[in-house]
Amino acid sequence: MSDSESGQRQRGFRVRGRVQGVGFRWWTHRKASGLGLRGTVGNCADGTVEVHAAGDVEALETLADGLRQGPVIARVDGVAEVRSDMSLPARFEIV
Repeated sequence: MSDSESGQRQRGFRVRGRVQGVGFRWWTHRKASGLGLRGTVGNCADGTVEVHAAGDVEALETLADGLRQGPVIARVDGVAEVRSDMSLPARFEIV
């Protein structure tokens, strides 16, 4: 059964703005875990945060919507989809 047939997908996001040093990774971890997603979130050297997540299509869309807002203390200037074909852990992890 393919990912599309099972309703499971994998997506990647690059979030820019004031997203480092404001609890964005912890917030994303909590949100993604609560949605039953697996994957990773981590800071990038250029000041962005990169998220790779896999799971139910609806849960991934809910995460994407959440990333566009972020936690209260953050300022999200944009979210771009990035290629995500890496092997992901069984749970959602901060890397």
